[in-house]
Amino acid sequence: MKRHHLYRFLLAAVLPLAAVAAEPSYTPVTNARLLNPEPQNWLMYRANYSGWGYSPLKQINEHNIGKLKLAWSYSTGMMEGHQAPPIVNNGYMFVTTPNNQVIALAAKTGRELWRYKKTIPDELQQLHPTNRGVALYGDKVYIGTTDAFLVALDAKTGKESWKTPIADWKAGYYTTLAPLAINGKILVGCSGGEYGIRGFVAAFDAETGKEIWRTYTIPAPDQPGGDTWPAGTYEHGGGSVWITGTYDPQTNLTFWGTGNPGPWTPDTRKGDNLYANSMLALNADTGALEGFHQYHWNDGWDWDEVSAPLLIDVERDGKKIKSLVHAGRNGYLWLLERTSSTVNFVDAWPFVKQNVFSSVDKKTGRPSYDPDHIMHIGKAVGFCPSLWGGKDWPPEAYNPITGLFYVPANNNLCAELTNIESKYTKGELYLGVSLENILTNVRMTVESRDHIGEVQAWDLNGRKKVWTHNYPEMNWGPLMTTGGNLVFGGGTNDRLFHAFDASTGKLLWQYPASSGVEGVPSSFAVDGEQYIAVQAGWGVDAQRMQGAFDAVLDHKTIVPQGGSILVFKLDK
Repeated sequence: MKRHHLYRFLLAAVLPLAAVAAEPSYTPVTNARLLNPEPQNWLMYRANYSGWGYSPLKQINEHNIGKLKLAWSYSTGMMEGHQAPPIVNNGYMFVTTPNNQVIALAAKTGRELWRYKKTIPDELQQLHPTNRGVALYGDKVYIGTTDAFLVALDAKTGKESWKTPIADWKAGYYTTLAPLAINGKILVGCSGGEYGIRGFVAAFDAETGKEIWRTYTIPAPDQPGGDTWPAGTYEHGGGSVWITGTYDPQTNLTFWGTGNPGPWTPDTRKGDNLYANSMLALNADTGALEGFHQYHWNDGWDWDEVSAPLLIDVERDGKKIKSLVHAGRNGYLWLLERTSSTVNFVDAWPFVKQNVFSSVDKKTGRPSYDPDHIMHIGKAVGFCPSLWGGKDWPPEAYNPITGLFYVPANNNLCAELTNIESKYTKGELYLGVSLENILTNVRMTVESRDHIGEVQAWDLNGRKKVWTHNYPEMNWGPLMTTGGNLVFGGGTNDRLFHAFDASTGKLLWQYPASSGVEGVPSSFAVDGEQYIAVQAGWGVDAQRMQGAFDAVLDHKTIVPQGGSILVFKLDK
């Protein structure tokens, strides 16, 4: 072999080894790091325990955003809705996809380090085939699966450390949320209200997977709130936990939103139906219920209030209030006060068109209903907002520099449903509404001809909307905001990923992704360079809502399918 050919051969053989050797060592995730995440990392679902969806990084800002270019992309090989944020720990990126898959990549280059996929039973029907992310703790990565398992993986190799069943998938239980790590415990919640499950939040030991506590969202008859359910109904009362909770380390309380009661027919479960459609404040060590607020009672509109409240300090009348802020699926924006032992109502007002609430009690926050918009069996009832809500699961964001609260909203949209009789059968749908009715439910208004989707920015102190950006149709875009005075979000059927001026709402930049963007954005830095990351991949409820639009408007909207991870940086 000639010398120069030998040199090329040896160089080619050595380069992959050098690249592997250059991979950074994995930095364990400690309690201290979770309490004070480094700016260059995105260690949990919404970046911090307060749920802000905020990155303090400001290298990318409103002045240079026009130079933002694609640094790398990665095809996940999966269809359906890609909704998880890219989680980053000192150069390691972890992304979950539909079908219970975790992918570990080098955050700077996109090189795959390992891939894990949980095998699920062939007969399992995945009503929501998605996943919303991992939790990091110690040297492990944690994922909840659609067959109701919690799995711990070695962060460097992807090998299973342990897996624990958290509920019976045959009864309709499943998990799509990102777990939450708190002081050596991994907290998860379960979905499945549409199958007649009884929702819960549970905590597991991070090292062993052993269950530590479990708190049901629907109380038994002998528990506080149990008398708000007719006899025999609580066991299938719903109250799903779809979205990761938030946490206040000062009070050691963790806050979780709950879904609608089951079935959808309120005539069959007269009463307030605690603690469905509520916010629960749980002791992180014991799971004890320390406080709650029910956003609306005896729900019949499928207004899941599953988004966890954001922890934001709000000033009212010169007084600083440690608040819990929630943009509700019921179309109202809620301000609650958190204390060490109670949750108090502060204020609420509509942020989209709403015609069900006739009033909201100024002391308790309990709404009264217009009787013309209350659901009954056999009667077609119209209501606003639609069953998709003023804001569905996509999370809001808060920027401590601008002081603004950002909401991905759907406005000017209504629905019409007819309740039907339903009977519980294990593992089968327990809805009280026909699937055909759900899939063709949207009703347009005069205003919806102008627009439906919105990105809203609110001054919570002054109770006023500062700016709004409108989209012609829906918005299913989770939001992220940054120290660079930017707000990022996708969510539209035109596949665009957008960046706005966080102070004014001016559209500054957009990128056409390969599919619709309903992933949670994140931001991180490696070697002093800031990146913006998001998943594209259209599906699940965004696709179903699009189908409802198409059915009503008699047109067909094609949004390309297939998931990908997109990572951007400034073009030098």
